[in-house]
Amino acid sequence: SGGPAAAPLPEEDCMKLNPSFVGIALSSLLAIDLWASKRLGVCAGEGSAWGSARPLMKVIEVSGHGIPWLLGTFYGLCQSDSSAAREVLLNLLFALLLDLVLVAVVKGLVKRQRPTHNKMDMFVTISVDKYSFPSGHATRAALVCRFVLRHLVLAVPLRVLVVLWALIVSISRVMLGRHNMTDVLFGLLLGYALYSVVEYCWLSPLSAPALFALW
Repeated sequence: SGGPAAAPLPEEDCMKLNPSFVGIALSSLLAIDLWASKRLGVCAGEGSAWGSARPLMKVIEVSGHGIPWLLGTFYGLCQSDSSAAREVLLNLLFALLLDLVLVAVVKGLVKRQRPTHNKMDMFVTISVDKYSFPSGHATRAALVCRFVLRHLVLAVPLRVLVVLWALIVSISRVMLGRHNMTDVLFGLLLGYALYSVVEYCWLSPLSAPALFALW
């Protein structure tokens, strides 16, 4: 009883021994995310449960890739003879470039590794594509979906197909094992919000006459 009093634990050790509720909740959600993503990666390899559907999933992957969208938009911009169409296409090009930059920055900051069951056989990648958060395909799908529904006059069946395309592209990221579920969910939210930024910064002959003078 007369011995020296026990020294108090350092603050960081106390935190480890008494983790916060938020920390426990985030760790649990992360564990669930990793477990569910692995279970849903049914096309991650040829030997996976739905391995035979992997070629189809990779076609869907290309349909949501940035390069086809950038090249197609730029070609349409060069070939268009309508001022209204050029304005829409120029803003779509701006949106796609903004999307690429923003996703690359977030991936570089977060640096979340791709799922362990992913095969690095993706169509045209750059250095930050080794990271998974957020899903660029999901971000682009949500952005393009909102853009198309807002600025193109489409019949109801075509509008439904655009929404289905965005959902299928997003779901395919998890099925191929490219991303975890939270990567895709955050990507969809980011792309949805990014469209609002594009609308706010909408380029027109009045706001950006130099750009429109090029076409």
